Amino acid sequence: MVTREKSEKGSLKLKIEISGEKWEEAIERSYEKNKGKYNIQGFRKGKAPRKVIEKNYGDTVFYDDAFDEVVSMEYAEFLKNNPDLEIADYPKVNIDSMTADGLKVSLTVLLMPEVELGPISLSVKKKKPSVSQEEVDEQVKRFVDSQARFVESDQPAENGDFVNIDFSGSVDGVKFDGGTAEDYRLELGSHTFIEGFEDQLVGLKAGDEKVVKVSFPQNYPAENLAGKPADFAVKVKKVEKKQAQELSDKLVSFATEFATVEEYKNDVKAKLLQAKQNQAEREFENALIEEVVKKAKVEIPNSMIEHEKEHLVQDFEGRLAYQHIKLDDYLSYIGKTREDFDKEQLEEAKRVLKTRLVLQKIVKDNEISISHDEVHAKLHEVAEARGTTCEEVEKGMSEYELNYIQNDILMNKLIELLKSKNS
Repeated sequence: MVTREKSEKGSLKLKIEISGEKWEEAIERSYEKNKGKYNIQGFRKGKAPRKVIEKNYGDTVFYDDAFDEVVSMEYAEFLKNNPDLEIADYPKVNIDSMTADGLKVSLTVLLMPEVELGPISLSVKKKKPSVSQEEVDEQVKRFVDSQARFVESDQPAENGDFVNIDFSGSVDGVKFDGGTAEDYRLELGSHTFIEGFEDQLVGLKAGDEKVVKVSFPQNYPAENLAGKPADFAVKVKKVEKKQAQELSDKLVSFATEFATVEEYKNDVKAKLLQAKQNQAEREFENALIEEVVKKAKVEIPNSMIEHEKEHLVQDFEGRLAYQHIKLDDYLSYIGKTREDFDKEQLEEAKRVLKTRLVLQKIVKDNEISISHDEVHAKLHEVAEARGTTCEEVEKGMSEYELNYIQNDILMNKLIELLKSKNS
């Protein structure tokens, strides 16, 4: 049985009482489910009577599992009977009493904060981008540079040249893993290697040899090398210098789908303009959301903010771990303390939560919904892009991916609503 008690603003207090009979039934179900986990001398595994297991492992050995089952069932039934309640987080549970005669539990449930929307009439201006001749020329220059050829030369190497080298690195006279290579093609000035390495190859010719002396950075990922001086025995086997190309109809027709320089430049300008317009549209949409969120009022409980902050930190740590980087090492590298990082994440959590709550309120108040046909149309787009059928896409799609598509449709509708209110 669940009863509601007087609650503070933003939370709900519940009392759950389980009779001795229902509690005993739950303990018996827990015994049946878990008896196979216990080894009792004289009994085959899973065949020992409940009383024997309780005698060996304690009278309350099956209480935890029984507790989880009955409290979850009662709480779920309460939520089912109160569909208007919007729950923000898992409830905090306090056991008042738990004996063979029954169970009494108190729950504190955090409710979603109330959002007070401001006027949705907005006045956000959208940029009108343009493309200058200098921007087109810069893009064309990059294209011409990309078509340059590198030819072998007997002249000294300079920054921008490629050198083909053999090298062998050592620290305190001992070679280390990953410090040796043959026929490595390195662009001088690219800062691919340890700082100072490439500079010491400038001026060398094919056939030259040199011992390059550098020091590993203090924050180098390999702890056995971090901060240590190293010697690299280097042999230059080849120097390649850039041979620039001339912009011409011939080059354009060879390297692109266009026949003339003029056609190519027109396409460059059109694509640059389209990219700027797309960026302006994204900035406009973000500004609309920021404006409507700024006008809204909502008090977000600290526990909710802290929970979101932890989620953000864990997500960030996960992305770093994918690159085999620890958070503390990353913070040390960028010169930031853990305290500063946590403060930033706390502010980001507040921003994320307020934005989410405000947008959910707008969706609810304006009865924005999505239909099966709209989801199907989106799945059809995905299927076309993958060269398969909607059925195959839907069959192989995870719940997370489907939710992402549904949220994307919902967000597009919300954005269109905000645009319609903008003047």
